[in-house]
Amino acid sequence: MNYTTPLSLIIGYFFILSLSLIVSFHVIRNRKNYGTPFMGLLIAATTFSLGFMHATFYTLSVVFFISEQINIFFWKFSILAWFVSLIVTSLLFSSFREYKKIKSFPFLFYTLFLGLLIGALLIPDSIMLSLSISLPSSIIFIDPSLINYFFNFITGVIIIFFQILVISHFLYIAIIINIQSKKKEETLPILINAIIFSIPILLNILYILFHQTPFRDFFIRDLSIIILWISYFGVSIMIIRRPELFFVLPNRIYSINIYHKSGILLYSYDFEDQTDSNNDSTIWGNILIGLNHILSEFLDKKDKINVIQTKEADIAVKYEEESGYALIVITNRKNSIVEDFMNKFSYEFNRKYKNELSEILDINKIINVSEFSGLKDLIEKNFHLYL
Repeated sequence: MNYTTPLSLIIGYFFILSLSLIVSFHVIRNRKNYGTPFMGLLIAATTFSLGFMHATFYTLSVVFFISEQINIFFWKFSILAWFVSLIVTSLLFSSFREYKKIKSFPFLFYTLFLGLLIGALLIPDSIMLSLSISLPSSIIFIDPSLINYFFNFITGVIIIFFQILVISHFLYIAIIINIQSKKKEETLPILINAIIFSIPILLNILYILFHQTPFRDFFIRDLSIIILWISYFGVSIMIIRRPELFFVLPNRIYSINIYHKSGILLYSYDFEDQTDSNNDSTIWGNILIGLNHILSEFLDKKDKINVIQTKEADIAVKYEEESGYALIVITNRKNSIVEDFMNKFSYEFNRKYKNELSEILDINKIINVSEFSGLKDLIEKNFHLYL
């Protein structure tokens, strides 16, 4: 019996398992760096479901033979874990495109397919096992080429159509994000990972369609898991090294404005290439309405409004009472990342323009806004990820 393949799968399994636990722990510990707790939870759930749940049940079902019933049980749970992993990953991909907006389509279909799959797997003969050697009397370490799983027609159709829907969804979102992005190099990893992640899904579909051919069965199944693990490794590296992808893509900054406490606009910066023209009137209409309230609270009250929420955007406000100005950032949604950028910018702004700000603390003095013309470089330095 050839033990090269099962040993390789076992080694790969422990590598992926360790990586999934490391990534999940890293994301949970540093969830603030990923924009929102929701995004961090999705990332951790994706790595855990793929690296632990699916990989564990898959390895147990093809590398060890315990009994026909137990192996089929493990194989069914590996399919369920695979379904759950793809659904969670789809949620993550959707979050790349729109912040906290998960559209009902195609997730209603995902839920429907998951329910159909559970019902199909409860049927006794939904999956059958074929062993190329005589049934062993005890647990054995087995070459995956000797063990084969057959799906009945209904189960196979459900799995195939579900995976076709998932591939279409992944590629559609990745392509749309890449087309709409100003910096193609920033979104290229999303597109590449969507393509790579689609390969094992396609191979899995081929396995279900052509599993009567032993050679093709063996080739497709093992190649599928190898490509999946390579893809998983690449995604894990991206998650750890590029956390900004997870908040820059779904988040947008439309404009940054700095107002003196007298109500005079000291400086305004528009992120023109990111501005959604359909939302301009709504955004600016709401900020102009709310500006008087902001400035009056800035002068008179202790409990100040730090965000004005509209249907299309959040207007985040940071008050600098000692320096006499308010920093206003118009974004699609305010989160901890935007707040951190605002704090860093305010710190550098106060330090760089300390003398100019001190001179205009008296609201009766004439304000020369040209003194703040150099703010463009400071804004681009602190908010460069959104340019």
